[in-house]
Amino acid sequence: MPHASVPAPGPEIMPLLEDCERRIGVTFSNKTLLLAALTHASGAHHRLASNERLEFLGDAILGAVVCDLLYHNYPDYLEGDLTKIKSIVVSRLTCSRISRSLGLEDCLILGKGMTTHPHVPTSLLADVFESLIAAVYLDAGHDAAQEFIERFIAPEIELAVDGTLGSNYKSLLQQLAQREYSTTPTYQLMDEKGPDHSKCFKIAARIGSNQYQPAWGRNKKEAEQRAARNALCQIKNEPPPYPSD
Repeated sequence: MPHASVPAPGPEIMPLLEDCERRIGVTFSNKTLLLAALTHASGAHHRLASNERLEFLGDAILGAVVCDLLYHNYPDYLEGDLTKIKSIVVSRLTCSRISRSLGLEDCLILGKGMTTHPHVPTSLLADVFESLIAAVYLDAGHDAAQEFIERFIAPEIELAVDGTLGSNYKSLLQQLAQREYSTTPTYQLMDEKGPDHSKCFKIAARIGSNQYQPAWGRNKKEAEQRAARNALCQIKNEPPPYPSD
């Protein structure tokens, strides 16, 4: 039985669990699994009551789902390209960034020695994302875990594909603007929406007096890359790939 060593959460811990559920958009039937996923070894009464075993399982599930997505969504890419993209997408840096964007550092259960640090280490934030994947899988099954992963990982795959295969659209747009118009592109924030821990941004690229179709992104960097790609397509009289609404 998974996490038989973890006691059922008492009423004092329920507000923290409910806050985590709200942040990640998942409601657990088995709250003990969620409690285990959020419990670092430093805050557990026993190593088996921490999220280490869940992290082990979640890492494997994440890798399998990402491989499946890459295999089916990029049929023309060679194995070497797929491997490069996967290594970026499942990296601890990517997982920790997702956790930080969700504010999961506020939900972690840490020992006293860890709570004195001003910032939660990257490794802990990466671990909790993988642990949550496993907890969703054990609580609701493979489809629920896959949906959870896709929701947060799909934008990371797109960014990794763009960057790994040389399509840094901001750089390409800057080169074009300097070559053709003797100026540098600028990026204007048009709108933003969502709660503080999970905002989306709408940004438009501008070259001189020409403003191109804006694009939404999960962070400003992603929105700027997409806005640059929209601009490049419009300059070539091609339809922009990213919608503005």
